[in-house]
Amino acid sequence: MIVTPARLLAIQTGPVAPLGPDGVPSGFVKSPRRGPVRVGLLGLEGDAQADLRVHGGPEKAVYGYAASHYPEWRAEFPEHAALLIGGGVGENLTIAGMDESDINVGDIHAIGSALLQVCQIRQPCFKFALRFGDSRLPRAMVRNGRSGWYYRVLEPGVIQPDDAVALHDRPNPDFGLARFAAIVYRNNATLAELERLADMAGLASQWQARTRKALGDTAQLNPNREFP
Repeated sequence: MIVTPARLLAIQTGPVAPLGPDGVPSGFVKSPRRGPVRVGLLGLEGDAQADLRVHGGPEKAVYGYAASHYPEWRAEFPEHAALLIGGGVGENLTIAGMDESDINVGDIHAIGSALLQVCQIRQPCFKFALRFGDSRLPRAMVRNGRSGWYYRVLEPGVIQPDDAVALHDRPNPDFGLARFAAIVYRNNATLAELERLADMAGLASQWQARTRKALGDTAQLNPNREFP
């Protein structure tokens, strides 16, 4: 096992509750958990999602976010500083000592007695804007790449604040999560990258399917074809 200096700074969970002026049901707002929390195949005990078509499920079971991003957010949006703290973007796990540039697609992290696999990035939706009453926030996340990452749970277990976040395995040592985020947000995958993503170990199944579909569109495929 390769051990990183990263650690779990905080854990957040929350129920479905009304969000924004129209009371849209959402699990975005989360509260800190002080002690051990059980992690199952569908996420953390005590956590919930409102729209299961696009949130939750085994490939969005746990949302991780880099603690180091919050000072940057506060500098860019000082009017929202009070909310731009751990859990502020709706994450379950706030992690110190690690961000997207340190992670590869498919990385497996050992946290407490659980094994979690990085399988995709977070794509911000309108509920991010509702939480802050500011439509600029989702666009800013796309622009700056401070998206965070979703884990699938390979081995359920128990985690708690201050647990180490250790790199247990890295099946794709040459494909960084930051590059994957750029492909998703900027639609600039090369043919070689599409071929890698189509069956990349650990990548969320929806992204494997989308790249296989792109590769099957041979009439338009070329080395600079955009990611669908």
